[in-house]
Amino acid sequence: MRPYELLIGLRYTRAKRRNHFISFISMISMLGIALGVAALIIVLSVMNGFQKEIRARILGITPHLQVSEANGQLAAWPSVLDIVSGHPDVQAASPYVNGQGMLSQGDSVEGVMVRGILPEGEYKLTGIADKMKAGKLAELRAGEFGIVLGSDLANTLAARVGDDILLITPQGQITPAGMIPRLKQFHVVGIFEIGMSPYDNALALIHLQDAQKLYRMGDAVSGISARLNDLDQAPRIALDLESRLPNNLYATDWTRQNANYFRAVQMEKKMMFIILSLIVAVAAFNIVSTLVMAVTDKQADIAILRTLGASPASIMKIFMVQGVLIGLVGAIIGVVSGILIALNIGSIVPFIEHLFGVQFLAKDVYFITDLPSDLQQGDVWVVAAFSFAISLLATLYPSWRASRTQPAEALRYE
Repeated sequence: MRPYELLIGLRYTRAKRRNHFISFISMISMLGIALGVAALIIVLSVMNGFQKEIRARILGITPHLQVSEANGQLAAWPSVLDIVSGHPDVQAASPYVNGQGMLSQGDSVEGVMVRGILPEGEYKLTGIADKMKAGKLAELRAGEFGIVLGSDLANTLAARVGDDILLITPQGQITPAGMIPRLKQFHVVGIFEIGMSPYDNALALIHLQDAQKLYRMGDAVSGISARLNDLDQAPRIALDLESRLPNNLYATDWTRQNANYFRAVQMEKKMMFIILSLIVAVAAFNIVSTLVMAVTDKQADIAILRTLGASPASIMKIFMVQGVLIGLVGAIIGVVSGILIALNIGSIVPFIEHLFGVQFLAKDVYFITDLPSDLQQGDVWVVAAFSFAISLLATLYPSWRASRTQPAEALRYE
C-alpha cells in the first residue's frame, strides 16, 4: 500500500486551489523547467553536431598525422616513409610538399596554400577525391603542371577546368633589376568543394614533383602524411613514431594541428550548459515560491494532520511530493520536446530560414553552413538528472518550514 504522505501530496497537487495564483505559479514553474531542459538538450546536441561535423570535414582534407623536420625539408624521406607506413597502426602514408604563393587570373590575384601530393597516395589518405565538383584528382600528372582549386577560390578567380592560371611563388630570382618572383603557368584540371571556407578559399593542389621543381626542393619533401586505423589513438601513435624516427624528426597529430578549434567548441559547450542551466534554476526558484504559498494556504490542514498524529517528517514529505511532481513533469516534457527538436533540427532550421528569408550560418563566416545535431544519450541523462536534482533541492526549505508548523498557533484564528 502506498504511504499516505504520497497520497495526500498527490491530492494536494490535483485539488483546485482557493488561491488561483498558486496554481498559476506552479504552471509557470513546470513550463520553465521544461523550457530549460529542452534548451539544454537542443544546444548540447547542436554543439556535439558542430564538433563532429568540424572534425569530419577537417580530417576529410587533412591527414591524421604528419612527420616532418625542423627546417621544413625532409631529404631522406623514402626511409622515413618505410618506417611510418610499416607501423601497425598506420593505414596509409605518402609524402607531401607545402608552400605558399599567389594565383593570378585576369585582374584577380589571390593568396593560396599550395600542397604538392601524389594522387595515388591522396586517395588513401583523405576523402578529397570524393569532394571533386569538376575534373578528377588523377588528372594531376608529373611534369604537366596541372592544378586543382577550391571551389570558392576558383569562383573568385573566375577559373574553370581547362583554364590556364598563373602561380607566383615567393622564391624569387635575383637579376640586375632586382628580385623578381618566380612565375609558372598551371592548367586547371579539377575543382573541389569541402564545405569549409579556409580550404575552399585558399587551397590549391599540384603534383608532388611539380611542387619540388616549383619550390626548388630537389628530391626533398616537406614531410610524410599518414592515415591511422584509429584516429582517436593519434597522440599515442605520434609518440611511438617519434621514438622510432631519427632525433631531428617529429610527428604532429591532428589533435595538435587543430587543437584551437576543438578546445573552442568544448569550452563553448560547457559555457552554454552553465548559462542555460540558469533557466532551470529560475524555474526552481518558482517552485520555492509555489510551495511557500501552498504551505501558508494549508496551515489549517497541516495543524489537523499534526493533531491526528502525523510526524514533522510526514508533513515534510507531503509538500516535497508537490515540488518533486512539478519538477518531474517539467523534466519529462522538456526531455521529450528537446529530443524531438534535436532529431529534426536539420529540417526545422531550413524551414525557418526559408520562411523569414535569412541565413543563420553564412559560408564566408562559419566553417559549416548547415546546423548539425548529434543527440547523445549521456547528455540527455545528465540534463534530466540535473533538473530533477535542482527541483528536489528547491522543495527542502518550504517543506521543512511546513513541518515546523505548531497546531495550536495554526488553529488559533480558524
